Amino acid sequence: MTQEIEQQGLAYHCRGLEKHFHLAAPGDYADDKRPDAEKKIVIGEMWSSPIVFRRASKDHSLCADALTFQMEAKRRVRKARAAQFVGIGAGDRILILGEDEDGKTDDLRAILVKIDEDFDKVNGARTSLFKARLLAPLPKSNENKEEEELGKNHSSVVLNIELADTAMRKTVKNFLTGGDAEVLIWEKLWDKHAKNPQVLAYDLMLTPHHCSWHSLSHDSRTDLGDKAKVSPSAKSALGQIRKEGHIIASSCPIKDDDCDPPCHAARLEYEAIAKDAKGQFACTEEQAGSAAVPIEFTVSDGKLVKSVRAATVRAPALLTSGIVDRIGAKAAEADPVKRGGNSRYA
Repeated sequence: MTQEIEQQGLAYHCRGLEKHFHLAAPGDYADDKRPDAEKKIVIGEMWSSPIVFRRASKDHSLCADALTFQMEAKRRVRKARAAQFVGIGAGDRILILGEDEDGKTDDLRAILVKIDEDFDKVNGARTSLFKARLLAPLPKSNENKEEEELGKNHSSVVLNIELADTAMRKTVKNFLTGGDAEVLIWEKLWDKHAKNPQVLAYDLMLTPHHCSWHSLSHDSRTDLGDKAKVSPSAKSALGQIRKEGHIIASSCPIKDDDCDPPCHAARLEYEAIAKDAKGQFACTEEQAGSAAVPIEFTVSDGKLVKSVRAATVRAPALLTSGIVDRIGAKAAEADPVKRGGNSRYA
């Protein structure tokens, strides 16, 4: 990814969406006769957050893929409204994560998840294997300065997800994921849930923003170096790890240099959190000597079991050549990008 693209604020995380996904009514699907590896993927149920798009559009131009995602979300909302939220099939379903401003989602209660609500439906069906609590994006602030900061700090969707081994739920483990949420978001979540920290407790966490320093601190390491301080509230929110839990950075190898993300100083903070819980920290692209090896976890028999897929084992074609953009797959090998300090991306 070039410096120019990063400065324009184009949506890197959904690049290739139009190429690989069918973003229209299911009846308009035209790839049935194509080889499986060439077929576009139908999204049974989209999860979309209107407030994230609203904040992003104020300060950043949206790339074509992001605009197409937004258009498809709006199509599905129109479909749900027209059907009065009954009988919506796969390919038309949508779940709205968080309320929009000015009451724009007030009539969408049947497909809306509000902040601090749990939901256990996936693609229209309830399951005892999954339950998630929506913690963010935080709603629009009445304070202009705070609202501006919420936008700047990557107001991503934050979910704490329960995953069970069987329908009997003998073993349940929590997975905390926060997208690119930066320090202000985690501070506000801790201020809100400090008296009930179990809301943020996890057995597995994906480090926000590819192990970025800016999820833990307001200070710039470019300006302050080792004098940059961690926010105690943000670290508390991100530190609710259970015994023998795992913290995973989805990024290229984390080096002791000035890149951010991933940031070596952030890694040290997460390693300390994991060590205190007798847990583990790992980076996806430091496993088994291969940048293409996924880390997998299984919930089973009272444990969360980690395994690293052998580099020689190929995923099914539908999970490789038919979906993954070659450019995106090599993004970690690209030159560092200047963004308040060098940056490498997964």
